[in-house]
Amino acid sequence: MAITLPGDNDFESVPSLKNKALRINLNRNIYGTFAEIGAGQETVRHFFRAGGASGTIAKAMSAYDKDFSDAVYGVQNDGRYVTEARLRRMLKYETDLIEERISREKHPEKLFFTYANTVATIDFAKKYKGHGWVGIKFQAAPGEEYSQIVLHVRFKETDARLQQITLGTLGTNLIYGAFYKHDQPKKLLKYLYDHIDTDTIEMDMINFEGPRFKDVDNRLMSLQLLRNDMTEAVMFGPDGNNILSARILYKKNVLALRGSFRPVTKVNMDMYETAKKMFIKSGKVQEDRLETIFEITLSNLKAQGEIDEEDFLHRAELLCSLGQTVMISNFKEYYRLVEYFNNYTKERIGLVMGVNNLVDVFDTKYYTHLSGGILEAFGKLFFKDLRVYLYPMKNKETGELTTSENLKVHPRMKELYKFFKYNGRVIDIENYNPEIGHIFSREVLRMIAAGEEGWREMLPDGIAELIDDQNLFGCNTSEEAEVEEIG
Repeated sequence: MAITLPGDNDFESVPSLKNKALRINLNRNIYGTFAEIGAGQETVRHFFRAGGASGTIAKAMSAYDKDFSDAVYGVQNDGRYVTEARLRRMLKYETDLIEERISREKHPEKLFFTYANTVATIDFAKKYKGHGWVGIKFQAAPGEEYSQIVLHVRFKETDARLQQITLGTLGTNLIYGAFYKHDQPKKLLKYLYDHIDTDTIEMDMINFEGPRFKDVDNRLMSLQLLRNDMTEAVMFGPDGNNILSARILYKKNVLALRGSFRPVTKVNMDMYETAKKMFIKSGKVQEDRLETIFEITLSNLKAQGEIDEEDFLHRAELLCSLGQTVMISNFKEYYRLVEYFNNYTKERIGLVMGVNNLVDVFDTKYYTHLSGGILEAFGKLFFKDLRVYLYPMKNKETGELTTSENLKVHPRMKELYKFFKYNGRVIDIENYNPEIGHIFSREVLRMIAAGEEGWREMLPDGIAELIDDQNLFGCNTSEEAEVEEIG
């Protein structure tokens, strides 16, 4: 049952923060707790100031002291406070408390909610700008199971007070969106930035859960974050839920494979598996501290024009079925991808590439936007402990095999290439399968669309069955060239 309120049309199309808070306050059924830790009670302040808050606010909680916070919400195993686990514990605890203390028999029409955040704003030395977890657990109809929205933000402003103001605005938008826009999750996501400039805060993870969002695919919500310029990269796990990059990359070795994966082929998996073995044997890499990433760039998704969400989900579905962690980014150049990883780890990083990708890395035309040109890009790419694992390519006509030894780059880049090659930064993949070098995603896609035989044998175990069962890529009827991403 959707919530209605007399006079809905009286509110402007983009309501002010006061109007958003007032609309919540004037709904006599919405009732809940505000629990805000780390940046002041910035969200609840909007509801107090709007008027009529006595029927909305059950409690405003701010357990700043760590000992007191532990006494209320329990001790986290990792001893950290600005975490997703802490936020979820806060949401559960406060919601359970409302259910325990407020009689459903006396208030059968009440819509309970808990809004919570746990945040660290910019430090005194201004070295770390701060980040936080924000969430709401709510009912959109009396007595229904709770739905939940959990998100992570990174502050870009360099003043703690400005960060607090931005957080209060975001929290008000979230509560308003949960109650009045839950049936339009894509719009809800966009409306979270009402009265907020995108250059003041980054939203790099969000998950929608519960009955009101049973039809929401959180991978599509990740894609929306990128499309709306709310972040530069998002990640989701094999279960399809979005995950925070910092959480899984922190102090880890990272091995990344970029591709279109349209669909994922035996060659993709051979590249990944052979490079992974070599990466682990290279030294400084512990298998239990290794995170492997299958990355797709936003420009790749736009290769055929506007992003086709169904096509995106087809690719994601196949990679997730193989147990892979998927990353979607707007990093067209490899050096930007490496910079991103270096934000979270100082450990060795590996990139798996095909021959064409590495040739493009050494093409100067892709770096004209940098004042230092290709040298600046390479300084960022190879500045830390990076290894490039090169998968060989066989020429169909001549049968010649291209490896790092005979790879041809522009004559002006020849010495630069030699420098990185002979300093052990570019490594040929060994023990690859020479029988599958003829497989290309674009050819598989063409064969699927044309109804030809033979494509199933080109895919990893179980992938062809998924494509058949779910009719994946069934609408692709034109022969399209697979886009190669540049350095």
